[in-house]
Amino acid sequence: MSDSNTTDYTNPSTFILLGIPGLEVAHVWISIPFCSMYVIAVLGNFSILCIVKMTPILHGPMCYFLCMLAVTDLALSTSILPKMLSIFWFNSREIDFSACLTQMYFIHCFSAVESGILAAMAFDRYVAICHPLRHSTILTNPVVAKIGFAVLLRSSILVLPNPFLVRWCPYYRTSIIPHTYCEHIAVVKLACTDISASNYYGLSLAFFITGLDVAFITVSYIQILRAVLGLPTKDAQLKTFGTCSSHLCVILTFYIPALFSILTHRFGHNVALHFHVLSANVYLLVPPMLNPIIYGMRTKQIRDRL
Repeated sequence: MSDSNTTDYTNPSTFILLGIPGLEVAHVWISIPFCSMYVIAVLGNFSILCIVKMTPILHGPMCYFLCMLAVTDLALSTSILPKMLSIFWFNSREIDFSACLTQMYFIHCFSAVESGILAAMAFDRYVAICHPLRHSTILTNPVVAKIGFAVLLRSSILVLPNPFLVRWCPYYRTSIIPHTYCEHIAVVKLACTDISASNYYGLSLAFFITGLDVAFITVSYIQILRAVLGLPTKDAQLKTFGTCSSHLCVILTFYIPALFSILTHRFGHNVALHFHVLSANVYLLVPPMLNPIIYGMRTKQIRDRL
């Protein structure tokens, strides 16, 4: 690479995050709803944690999983919002190469953890409705803790190769990332080498974790529906299935925006770049904001404490 028409590239010590390309003049205005979402998410999830801790009647498997979900939501939203707001408010666009890889890891790790917790909550609903007399013996506190640890361990190990695959890319066309955070595919696209391994691993990881969890949730709810439809009266069916309404709403708020963002980023080549970035931010911010609101409204004990 020594001729005059070729430029040497080395791994950058820092990346430059552009924010939302094409909407730079509106960054301050865009920061208002994003900051509001974050504040609501922090207050709501901390409220859930405090209410469960102070209310003995809520000390059960479903609320323990809800606390895990609240902690995951706090970690997920906090992994992107501070840096995003520093870009919007102070034009602080630089991020260290190692910090970028760390942020990438935590974003994808906690997204995978949230998906696993939603699958665990589906299992809890299945046991509670299909085997109510055995619920307390099947889902004991040690079992709930082991499920939570297994979900965290699965996500931590499976996502770990992602930042290493990015670090091993030796050359970069530019250090400018057209995004508000270090999203995996946005960073990988800068590499001047074969990125197929990193690209395919990231895509297969997303579909493997999400696909496995969605399949598990689907099977659980098929069994739940069979049990509910076997109840003698309509009121009993509605009341029993109503215990799943909060969980179903949380599932929809998490998987639909995530799937939309993944598909538009991978296959929506004609979609404007700023729309890609906005959708990628929304799917990480909306679920942490809505989850405590949904459970606060739909769970009587939590609503009464609030």
